[in-house]
Amino acid sequence: MRRIVQRHPLPHHIWHQATRQLVVLQGLDAVQMAHLRELTTWFLHSKAINGVHGLEVTMPMRVAVAAQACLLILNLGTRYFDNWVEVVLYPGAFGVSREQTDEIGLVHEDTQVLSGESWIRGPVVLSWDDVEWDSYHQTGSNVVLHEFAHKLDGLSGETNGMPPLHRGMSRKIWAESMSSAYDALHRQAAAGKPPCIDPYAATNPAEFFAVVTEYFFTEPETLKDCYPEVHRQLALFYQQPVSR
Repeated sequence: MRRIVQRHPLPHHIWHQATRQLVVLQGLDAVQMAHLRELTTWFLHSKAINGVHGLEVTMPMRVAVAAQACLLILNLGTRYFDNWVEVVLYPGAFGVSREQTDEIGLVHEDTQVLSGESWIRGPVVLSWDDVEWDSYHQTGSNVVLHEFAHKLDGLSGETNGMPPLHRGMSRKIWAESMSSAYDALHRQAAAGKPPCIDPYAATNPAEFFAVVTEYFFTEPETLKDCYPEVHRQLALFYQQPVSR
């Protein structure tokens, strides 16, 4: 990475223009921001960020996406983003059609409108409208963090809410912490109680991991209050201070 940073430096004015108002970066200190800039430079050199459906992708847009994605690997390293090469930006939400088999075995086509999608060894696909809104508003949601969390989850070969853990982390404790919170979220929904995090987290364990990752970086106190053990496991995984 050092060679890339030296040969392809990211100009200071572009870096500051693109990042100074990104809400998810507001808590970083000068040393962390300097390292994030290095990771962002590596990302921009290593990954293509392409617009489709007529979207013209500017350098500040590329930096905004890359910087937020690299926040996840700030203390992990570039190897966590290996084995894929592209980010695709749609102007807005996009439709995806898939074949679904119902309970009696009939196959039909189902179309979903998405703000983001991540393939294990393929591209990350994002709606720029959603990226832009999440980037500059304190909402608790962040589609960039969400979809790139799926990338980390998929390093094990499948997205199931169990990314490869670091040495010293317990798979048993991780699974118990995540499962307990996931089950509690389902119980809240079944009882008609308002959930303390985005109910989309109850979709499946992979989405739960992606949503709690969003909260860990955007609203850590909310996550800590709701699911302290989940917050602790994410702090260990992302190698952040447990007291965050």
